[in-house]
Amino acid sequence: MKTTDVTARLASLGGAKWDLHLAARDRTAAGADIIEMTIGEPDVPVPTELMERSISSMRAGRTGYSDGRGEINLRRALAENYSASRGREFEPDNFLCFPGTQTALFAAMIGVAQHGDEVLVGDPMYATYEGVVAATGATMVPVPLSPENGFRMQAADVADRITPRTRALLLTSPHNPTGAILGRSELLELCELAQAHDFWIISDEVYEQLVFEGSEFASPLSLAEYADRVIAVSSISKSHASPGFRSGWCVGSKAFCDALLPFSETMLFGNQPFIADMTELALREGSSVSAGMCTRFSRRARLLSERVETETALQVHRPEAGMFAMINVAATGMTGDDYAWDLLDHGVAVMPGSAFSESLTSWVRVALTIDDAEFETALTRLISHAQELVKGAA
Repeated sequence: MKTTDVTARLASLGGAKWDLHLAARDRTAAGADIIEMTIGEPDVPVPTELMERSISSMRAGRTGYSDGRGEINLRRALAENYSASRGREFEPDNFLCFPGTQTALFAAMIGVAQHGDEVLVGDPMYATYEGVVAATGATMVPVPLSPENGFRMQAADVADRITPRTRALLLTSPHNPTGAILGRSELLELCELAQAHDFWIISDEVYEQLVFEGSEFASPLSLAEYADRVIAVSSISKSHASPGFRSGWCVGSKAFCDALLPFSETMLFGNQPFIADMTELALREGSSVSAGMCTRFSRRARLLSERVETETALQVHRPEAGMFAMINVAATGMTGDDYAWDLLDHGVAVMPGSAFSESLTSWVRVALTIDDAEFETALTRLISHAQELVKGAA
């Protein structure tokens, strides 16, 4: 039986990017000693107060159908939170609630792009972005993010790739996989391009609360003159160590949210009331875990950089935020893919850079989310392995 065109467009964009991660899980299940540094799983459990709120809400009967936009109590909390953090007023109708950032991003992209359109995306990129764009029928146009520019998007590179078919620019700041952050002036230049060429800005801001000391987060939502063309998506998955609860949202103009609402209702019809209650508490009380994660992830990134660059020929890109660091393994004479699979045989699982871009064929991504003792062990294994490879390549 024949399936639709969208399944063909996504056929090569699914789980294959995670083959090494899944192989590591299989080896661990079979008894192998593997330290997993592949995915961005928070290193702390869901805060107790959030668990208790979701449980008490279920017991109180908050398990029925939701408002199609998302529960009003949550959307009020979101409006208050964004009004305080973005420096301009937001209302509950500026938000639609979804199960996680991924779903919010998919819905937002469906709302702005379709067959025949082009969507500009920073390259490297999070592994699902190519599929999100392909699902709409639009064509993804990569915009290079070079190590020389700290992996920060340059307005000139965007301008070179704008055509009459450009409908949106997808931003990620803080960036996954590199941890780079766009400053306000850089965002202003990008929004000016969007205004001049009449396309949307979609901003994935899920790592907003995991910014390291010395760096500062900025959002295009703060640029009021461009409010009608900026859409942002986020969730509590990272900030509140709650990825399994799948609670996210999309924020944009009321006109955009009104237009997207029928699609949202067709897809899922709001979020679960008891999870909305938990998310409202998370927003109103702030995160009890994000500051600790920032401190630990920053410290591990610094340790990784200092030891790897001192004891091996490999090079580390230090992140400004998030859960990951990038390592350039070109000195081994291997591709990132070959290096990662070889390192797996030595007891450490990392992600090949090619999972995020063909431009990262000499890189791997390392998660900073394992505890300190395990991180030290993994670092020792990684350094020993790199020394052997470089010696063998000499």
